[in-house]
Amino acid sequence: MKLTHVGVVGAGNIGAGVVTDLVLHGINAVAVDLSEEILKKAEAEVLKNIRFAALFSKSLPRVSREDASKRLVLTTELKDVASCDFVIENVTENWEIKKRVYEKLEKAVNVVGIHLMNPVHLKPTVEVIRGFHTSDRAVDTLLQLFSLLNKEAIIVEDLPGFVSNRISHLFMNEAAFVLQDNVATAEKIDLIFKKCFGHKMGPLETADLIGLDTVMRSLDVLYESFQDPKYRCCPLLRKLVYAGHLGRKSGKGFHVYPEA
Repeated sequence: MKLTHVGVVGAGNIGAGVVTDLVLHGINAVAVDLSEEILKKAEAEVLKNIRFAALFSKSLPRVSREDASKRLVLTTELKDVASCDFVIENVTENWEIKKRVYEKLEKAVNVVGIHLMNPVHLKPTVEVIRGFHTSDRAVDTLLQLFSLLNKEAIIVEDLPGFVSNRISHLFMNEAAFVLQDNVATAEKIDLIFKKCFGHKMGPLETADLIGLDTVMRSLDVLYESFQDPKYRCCPLLRKLVYAGHLGRKSGKGFHVYPEA
């Protein structure tokens, strides 16, 4: 099938990254979220990403601000994705919220899990989670979309956390415990992972990029799903979330971000 219009439900950090990737590759995006304020913020983020894309990747297409704007539709109405060839859901990790979205979407779409990494338009690989009822056609259509975006898919089976979250969130959570226990500063914890293990970002920097609220909710889901104490959310992490220190998006998390 021809993929020319893709709906993006949820225009937060990941959603804005998805829209950026679509627009850069000549695909029209219909972005849906709850308010005009959220959508305007997402639009600004998308246009900023497009403006600086060439600085971060020589392989990404060059797109003008005007052309990008023409490929982007912002709406608060979920029904506006009905005419799209494909829909990507990025709603916050809260089942009560997701449930309402899927109740509206499920009559028209087959579901396949996609775990996109941030920043989406700069990541060449995506973790794909095949659900119990996911059809071969849905997977083939997704692979077709990824081909247009020059992305590789690694397909795994469906269990809570899949591969990446089950492992990465243990890293981030234990790093928070190490910080809470005053073993080292946040800077030193991240430095060890970057300089000793060759990671581009340390676990606390990664948590800040994802959003501490998102990390906390994901840990809670893993704990509830497996009833394994290794997924018990670090009290310091939960304390920061309740204080509104959510990472990069709020300007402060485990680290401080003056530019936010």
